[in-house]
Amino acid sequence: MIKANNPQLVSWVEVPEGSDFPIQNLPFGIFKTSYSDARVGVRIGDYVLDMSVVHNLGYLGELPFSLSDFSSCFLNEMMRKGKIASRELRNRISELLQSDNFEMQEKADQVLIPIEDVIMQMPVQIGDYTDFYSSKEHATNVGTMFRDPANALLPNWLWIPVGYHGRASSVILSGQDIHRPKGQIKPDPNENPIFAPSRQVDFELEMAFVTFDGKPLGDSISTQEAEEFIFGMCLFNDWSARDIQAWEYVPLGPFLAKNFASSISPWIVTLDALEPFSTETGEQNPEVLSYLEFEGKKSYDIHLEVGLQPQDSEETTICNSNFKYMYWNMAQQLAHHTVNGCNIRCGDLMGSGTISGSTPDSYGSMLELAWRGTKPLTLKDGTERKFILDNDTVIMRGHCEGNGVRIGFGEVSAKILPAK
Repeated sequence: MIKANNPQLVSWVEVPEGSDFPIQNLPFGIFKTSYSDARVGVRIGDYVLDMSVVHNLGYLGELPFSLSDFSSCFLNEMMRKGKIASRELRNRISELLQSDNFEMQEKADQVLIPIEDVIMQMPVQIGDYTDFYSSKEHATNVGTMFRDPANALLPNWLWIPVGYHGRASSVILSGQDIHRPKGQIKPDPNENPIFAPSRQVDFELEMAFVTFDGKPLGDSISTQEAEEFIFGMCLFNDWSARDIQAWEYVPLGPFLAKNFASSISPWIVTLDALEPFSTETGEQNPEVLSYLEFEGKKSYDIHLEVGLQPQDSEETTICNSNFKYMYWNMAQQLAHHTVNGCNIRCGDLMGSGTISGSTPDSYGSMLELAWRGTKPLTLKDGTERKFILDNDTVIMRGHCEGNGVRIGFGEVSAKILPAK
């Protein structure tokens, strides 16, 4: 067991019952305050541990980190020290925060900042962003709606983790509002397209993982090695404009329908923290090609939910899903991404693709939940939704739970504003 994952650990920092951020989690993020610049923090309960102060006070001993790694405005510098150093760092932070360790307690007012006093920042400088399409249920639902239901999956889907390269510049932090995108849509199949604001803005319930530096150009990462190149995960809402996409996606796939915004949660939960919640990947048939074969538990049991909140009204939970439903796991995604020699870099972001389960309440998009507008959802305030309306806020949450420990991601939320 990784030392910091011990379910018996208790912190001297008070952690509210049901918190996403007990001592067994310790996710990393970037924060600033009204009186200080952005820097690295670790979440514990309702506090942020200021890692630059922890380093300055000499609590990190011989660990291979410098002050610049923690005073940076992105996690990338810290992450470049690699998997082993990151694990040792999390283990050391865990030791310092344990209830029977008094080293740092007398400095609590220097190292801990109440969460209400911090302003979260983008955690990672994202060089490249790839989005996969790895939920069999989602792909089947979409194929059923838009193509032949008897052949909902395209011929390659059961053979390769399908993906596309997205736009890193429009990946934004939770809480940043989004204007409704404009583009070409074709409301009438018998008429020419028109230029207009999208009428079918949708969310996509996803998780994303962030990478360490990979191998040189030309080398591949195997499924066995893959998790050594993954730093951690966050919640991810890969917004979509379905009507723009329906017109533009043939023959080269999503473009304007996907690159207007993708929202991520601010805390990166390390893969080490998620290790106790690893689980078996579901059956894959036909048998995968050799480079996609893997051993062990490569999927993760992460409960996910989506809430939709109209302006001046209460939130309605519209989806309950789970990351373990994914057909292709992260190790296979990364192995496939690099099998041709493509090099990944520190801070690259990989989206899981929409996460849908087998039941209608577990579908990870409005396209599926309202079944292309034919089955509108009724919210708590009595209004109906086929897609996301102006001034609607979408909130996603996720957590793992077991052995008396809850490891959570917080939330990712954003409001859709009218088109400019």
